[in-house]
Amino acid sequence: MDLSDRIETGMQAAIRYATACGCPQKLSDAFRYAVFPGGARIRPRLCLAVALACGDRDPKVATAAATAIELLHCASLVHDDLPCFDNSATRRGKPSVHVEFGEEIAVLVGDGLIVSAFETVARETQHAPELTAPLISTIANAVGSPYGLVAGQAWESEPEINITAYHRAKTASLFTGAVSTGALSSNGNPLQWYALADALGAAYQAADDLYDAMDDNGSMGKPAGQDQANGKPNLVAELGLEGAMKQLHSLVLQAADSVPDCRGSDMLRAMIHKEAKRLMPKKLAASAA
Repeated sequence: MDLSDRIETGMQAAIRYATACGCPQKLSDAFRYAVFPGGARIRPRLCLAVALACGDRDPKVATAAATAIELLHCASLVHDDLPCFDNSATRRGKPSVHVEFGEEIAVLVGDGLIVSAFETVARETQHAPELTAPLISTIANAVGSPYGLVAGQAWESEPEINITAYHRAKTASLFTGAVSTGALSSNGNPLQWYALADALGAAYQAADDLYDAMDDNGSMGKPAGQDQANGKPNLVAELGLEGAMKQLHSLVLQAADSVPDCRGSDMLRAMIHKEAKRLMPKKLAASAA
């Protein structure tokens, strides 16, 4: 089973549990709407790629970790699109969850996906209980406070934003969770993968800022122009277009160079460079080439 099949199988199973008999129909429909079809699934693919590079000693555990990471990413998108945050009307080429189902259901879907993520890890690691607590703790650190997604979102409410801390918490933290849980699931050392997670997470944030500033809806899955409209920090505003592009190129190279020596290192570097091409805003692709 390839990485995409493992991810989609895991996501289908998690949503089946979350929408089992007795779940209110509108909530059930909204769960599926928020998760399928997915985006690039880069975070769970990264999780599984690291697990493979470390030997993939327990595929069931690795798939559970990857599924949890993607469920949490989907939850963050649902909440991020709400009127109290980005007030985004679309996501992944269709109306956002709150537009399609209402704000109340959108809040509940985001909350439910978070719960489903941790339930998935608990359920799918019963055969390896020694991994359950480390995985849950690692994932919680990636999405909570003081350094995870919750803190990243909270930076937007501060009168002055530490852009480095903001980007690390809002974007890089879930990449750190992905590589760390991938390593843990195969008895690898998560610390060896932190540099890769930081660089790749920062590259994604740089690409996101470029798409937003250039009014390019591209492949990032959300409308452009949100940062300026909502007064959020943006790398292009700070460094200029050329500076942000240089930053993106540098971070991609840094990410590839940060892959530890392992039997799957070539596969991971190839994956990073392939993903970098997708990150390039179409309006800049020709000039960058």
